[in-house]
Amino acid sequence: MFFSTILPLLSLTTVAFSNPTIHNNLSLRDCPYGAFPPSSSNGELIPTSTPSPVYRNLGHAIVHNNCNFPIYIWSVASMVEPKRIILPNDEYRELFRENADTGGIAIKITTNRDGLYTSAPQMIFAYNLASATERGQRQDKVWYDLSDVFGDPFVGYPVNLMPAEPSICWKDGVPPAGSQVRAVDSSTDLVLSLC
Repeated sequence: MFFSTILPLLSLTTVAFSNPTIHNNLSLRDCPYGAFPPSSSNGELIPTSTPSPVYRNLGHAIVHNNCNFPIYIWSVASMVEPKRIILPNDEYRELFRENADTGGIAIKITTNRDGLYTSAPQMIFAYNLASATERGQRQDKVWYDLSDVFGDPFVGYPVNLMPAEPSICWKDGVPPAGSQVRAVDSSTDLVLSLC
């Protein structure tokens, strides 16, 4: 009984630790992409695996609380992240991320502790990390927007989102009519200053 249990494990161990077989008389040092032989007949080495992932230099969505009261933030995509309390003179920062299910991320901000669930006035700092090919080069862009729903939580206080061209500056905390959608390179930090 003991040997019947351990024997299959020994067989798997032997397979897992055995040296790979190299075909076409190539040595292991001639196979920089793995232990598999090249697929061409002329002996030219062709990668047999997918290329290494490209690591992006991503920026952040930053919310700086200049108000003399706390603000409450939820990062919302397919799921709602836990509430964050941002005290006066503190900030929230989030590395840009993708969400294919929703098409973007919405950072929802209220001045009410349970504002996300009570339909209190909310500011929505939304962004979408997207790739496009421009002149044969891959370009990562962040499309972003700033809006209010259910009222204006920062009425009477200045609101600025930078960098933005044209600028997104609400002197009295109330959004102007029209679209606030902008785009920047994905390595850019977007800073929303409240109050």
